Amino acid sequence: MSSTTTHPFESLTPDVVLDALASVGLYGDGRLMALSSYENRVYQAHLESGEVVVAKFYRPQRWSTAQIQEEHRFALELATAEVPMVAPLLLPRIAQGAEDPAHPAATLHPWAGFEFSVSPRRGGRRPELDDPEVLEWIGRFMARLHEVGARQPFVHRPALNAHTFGAEPVAWLLEHGALPLDAERPWREAAEAALALARQMLACAGHPEAPLQTLRLHGDCHPGNILWTPTDLPGGGPHFVDLDDARSGHAVQDLWMLLSGDRSQQQRQLGLLLDGYEQFREFDRRELALVEPLRTLRLLHYSAWLARRWDDPIFPINFPWFGSSSYWLEQAQALWDQVAAMERAPLVA
Repeated sequence: MSSTTTHPFESLTPDVVLDALASVGLYGDGRLMALSSYENRVYQAHLESGEVVVAKFYRPQRWSTAQIQEEHRFALELATAEVPMVAPLLLPRIAQGAEDPAHPAATLHPWAGFEFSVSPRRGGRRPELDDPEVLEWIGRFMARLHEVGARQPFVHRPALNAHTFGAEPVAWLLEHGALPLDAERPWREAAEAALALARQMLACAGHPEAPLQTLRLHGDCHPGNILWTPTDLPGGGPHFVDLDDARSGHAVQDLWMLLSGDRSQQQRQLGLLLDGYEQFREFDRRELALVEPLRTLRLLHYSAWLARRWDDPIFPINFPWFGSSSYWLEQAQALWDQVAAMERAPLVA
């Protein structure tokens, strides 16, 4: 796969970042640290006031302004409901050293062709998912997020379903010639079989008179997006970060990525998560049949995501194994494994 010589993020220099912060009244002391993020560019900035903030510059043309603002409103709604979520700050636009009355305080700001937000820095480490108490706590935490997520639907952000995470990524990969010729047919056959079964299972999991509920989700709730602080400190325990992939979907989407190991280990972990979850919110057990279909969709979506981002210089550096024949043949086998997994009885808790 080829990559272009320039990318929009290459113009995002430290001076641009500091000028962007100054445009909302935050004056950096020059210390910037790039934080791990592939989709966007995220920087920790020390301010002259002694505070430390996190500035997030969104990938151009990925989300519309309305979709990003909807993410921010969801984060603020969660924070208002005392769900531990790192939400963006409401900041005024600064013009000629004073607040610009033509632009009221907002969470999303334009600068130098980018849109950016600023959040307070909040530390933490990945949760210890082998600890039963931690899993129950995260289950309670997730239920509280879903209670807020179920209050109203997203209007602008898309749903996570068999089309957006399956059919559309598969079609894009094939139409854009992303696969080597020797791997295209094996991968396409596996992808089509896995997608057909996943689509069927997603369609059949509910009942016409009692369909499965959809709600606003975190959308990308892997362990790296939950940070844990010591429980002996004020506000200790888990908190969520990064609603960048927030979408509408089924509640189980935010649970299955926390499961790992063999089937017996996953069932134990699931039981502990739901023990905590159901202290705050009922969980529809029919959704357990969607774990493997959703895992299948994520595999398809992930391959297309890498291919679509290949013009960004950080992707070839961080994913050098992507795009080879061996990668696609391994993915084909993984998809056949998913077909077998979907044909087995679902997890129980």
